[in-house]
Amino acid sequence: MIHLENVSKVYPRPEGAVYALREVSLDVRPGEFVAVRGPSGCGKSTLLTIIGGLAVPTSGTVMVGGKDLGQISPSDRVRFRARQVGFVFQMFHLLPYLPVLENVAVAAISGDRAAAAQLLEQFGLADRLRHRPAELSAGQRQRVAIARALVNRPPLVLADEPTGNLDPDSSAEILRLLESFHREGGTVLLVTHEEQAARCAQRTVLLRDGVIGCEEHSEASAGST
Repeated sequence: MIHLENVSKVYPRPEGAVYALREVSLDVRPGEFVAVRGPSGCGKSTLLTIIGGLAVPTSGTVMVGGKDLGQISPSDRVRFRARQVGFVFQMFHLLPYLPVLENVAVAAISGDRAAAAQLLEQFGLADRLRHRPAELSAGQRQRVAIARALVNRPPLVLADEPTGNLDPDSSAEILRLLESFHREGGTVLLVTHEEQAARCAQRTVLLRDGVIGCEEHSEASAGST
């Protein structure tokens, strides 16, 4: 599903170049759940934006779903993201002026409001469809964000610190939704600094100073494969 080969991202600065990623190589199989951990500023979010086609690497090859993102036009990358990738962010990125149902439906390629409503009902938000994001708890807003990420049934979900602003109960609910997507065959790449969240993954990739380090494998997932 994901193949990175010698991917670097360099930000030029007057005081000297900043290397967000340094020749990163990574493979994620279809249907795998992988966590990426590391300290703040180590390049985790940059890695996710490059895999999702939101940013372009300075060098290296990025293949997602068999497509070389460096060889397609910006407009094709937009279409690729809409159909192939669901994004979940720490800060939700919901549209504050739209009700919950429209926040999800606006992301649907088909414009299918029924599909959006069905997802929200599955996520326990049937009574919140007409509420605006400011009227929801943080956990509810993140459930709306996950529904938006899944409304086009993408094969891949990229989650950037999705539990970073949540209480323990809400965090557990969000991780349960990601695990459910994974059990149904979806691929998840989860960026997190939380050990509990990383335990949901089959393996954990450690990133430090823009460089991939050693990997850790989950005992639970090892026992189930």
